[in-house]
Amino acid sequence: MIKVLLADDEAMMRAGVRAILDAAPDIEVVAEAGDGREALELARAHRPDVALLDIRMPVLDGLGAAAELRRSAPEIAVVMLTTFSEDEYITSALDSGASGFLLKSGDPYELMAAVRAVHGGGAFPSPRIAHRVIQQVSGGRMSRRSAVQERIAVLSPREQEALALLGAGLSNAEIGERLYLVEGTVKAYVSAVLSRLDVKNRAQAAVLAYEAGIVPEGWGVQGPRRTVAP
Repeated sequence: MIKVLLADDEAMMRAGVRAILDAAPDIEVVAEAGDGREALELARAHRPDVALLDIRMPVLDGLGAAAELRRSAPEIAVVMLTTFSEDEYITSALDSGASGFLLKSGDPYELMAAVRAVHGGGAFPSPRIAHRVIQQVSGGRMSRRSAVQERIAVLSPREQEALALLGAGLSNAEIGERLYLVEGTVKAYVSAVLSRLDVKNRAQAAVLAYEAGIVPEGWGVQGPRRTVAP
């Protein structure tokens, strides 16, 4: 059972998210918080596997809470909840160590998929959020896809395969199954990818894989909903 901590200052939003997650047989919401400081206290008390954090909350916002969790409880995977009106926070959320990013107005499927992906060690950027991040980075000076494809061209073919599956939200073990590699070898490939692309974490790499158009159809956020049905 995947234990989830939910933090959002809007009670109706918490109720809606909880209702979606409660329908999943393998996910349990163990605590709810109305601000970031309370979320940290509940994280210490309940030790969840995944923390769903609203970016904007009183007392301590989601960015601050995510940064503190990365420092004090790195085993807790963080998924940020955001809206399109909060674009300016997305890059900061990537830097805070979050493994997933979801729009509050997104598909309930993505919510369950994100929880499962980050719990398994993967990353899950909502496709629409990934698109907005690359828009910010590219500044409209050239084709976004061309710019990112040029950036990942420094990777070996095997590293690009690993990046593509990382972008689909797969864990190291799952990537190993697809590429017929032992998990230790996959870990080395992923570390090389992060280093050569100069990104801080899997979530940032996943954004690049998505925008480069290398995430294979049938997997992760772009694939059929075969693994995330409640």
